[in-house]
Amino acid sequence: MRPRHWIALGALWTALGVALGAFGAHALREALAASDHTATWETASRYHTLHGVALCVTGLVARESRVPSCATAGVLFAIGSLLFSGSLYWLALDGPKWLGPVTPLGGSALIAGWVMLALASLRASERG
Repeated sequence: MRPRHWIALGALWTALGVALGAFGAHALREALAASDHTATWETASRYHTLHGVALCVTGLVARESRVPSCATAGVLFAIGSLLFSGSLYWLALDGPKWLGPVTPLGGSALIAGWVMLALASLRASERG
């Protein structure tokens, strides 16, 4: 993907994270409180939104660096966020319990995305 696509995806990802956070805080407040899943939803929304911003940053670093690890970081952020936050959203809504083990896989992808972004940044500074 081109840098502008990562930035656009990140902006939309962040908007969705904010919208889901507000939806959980307002429309699902009673349902989440009754099942004691408010904190789970908030964690999902926080990481979702944070990694939307990370996708924007990935696009900015990609614009400057033109190194392949930027694309890898973006893919890891997107997949990791889907797995991590997505599984937490489902679990908060009393989704299937087999999703529990998916959450750490998503977290591992997010960590790997940050490592790849760091490598891309270092490679960019070597070039310029």
